[in-house]
Amino acid sequence: MPVSAPARAPSAEGPPASAGRLGQVTLADQLAERLASQVTLGALKPGDRLPTEAQLCATHGVSRSVVREAVHRLKSRALLVSRQGSGVFVAAPALHQALEFDPAVLESVHAVVHVVEVRRVLEGEIAALAAERATRSQVAALRRALADIDAASAAGRDGVLEDLRFHRLIGQATGNPQFGSLIGFLEQYLREAMRITRGNEARRQDFMDAVRQEHKAIVDAIAARDPRAARRAATTHLVHGQLRLEQGGVLPSRGPGARRARPLPVPKKASS
Repeated sequence: MPVSAPARAPSAEGPPASAGRLGQVTLADQLAERLASQVTLGALKPGDRLPTEAQLCATHGVSRSVVREAVHRLKSRALLVSRQGSGVFVAAPALHQALEFDPAVLESVHAVVHVVEVRRVLEGEIAALAAERATRSQVAALRRALADIDAASAAGRDGVLEDLRFHRLIGQATGNPQFGSLIGFLEQYLREAMRITRGNEARRQDFMDAVRQEHKAIVDAIAARDPRAARRAATTHLVHGQLRLEQGGVLPSRGPGARRARPLPVPKKASS
């Protein structure tokens, strides 16, 4: 069936423009992912010859330039290889494959929620490990990161880079460099979503206050060496972030029970 054209951006009558699409997903993106899925699911097996450009154009209802771009992307991912004079073939599976997500996660804030769920699972445990292992200097760095976020907001900036750095520092505080790498990988999919999230939060003082308190709760739990509180604080922060998007009209509400995102109390064991 033909590859469908990208969906239209939200109308001006809906949520703020920044709350809509995160990037334009092209026909080449869609065709590349469709062909990649055929390889992954075994419809196209290693050694199989890819249909010709003309055949792909006719099958998927796209131009030759779209086909060439899609094939180029799959070659760069080592899924396809060219053989001089013979055509393009499905490559043998690599022994070591780099982690990647479907580019569709950049299409809209709704798709990014899937990545946020992955982040929620990871960052709760990362915060718990940080509470067990963080040094005093790392806790001090986390408090400075919070001050940097506040300073960015006071200066009228979105604070996205400062917020990302804060979460990266939590990963570093685990003492496991792989967590820092993993969070760094996720950032490419979350940067635009975080701009939308922070833009939504900046429109309401109660949202901004809640975010500040949630961030502080994470750091306080890490400083208090309380893994359970750190896990709960990090997880609740991400859950509440999604709820604030619903309250701000960026995401549709999941129901009456999900409409109220309450600030997380600061743990009593918090240290200064």
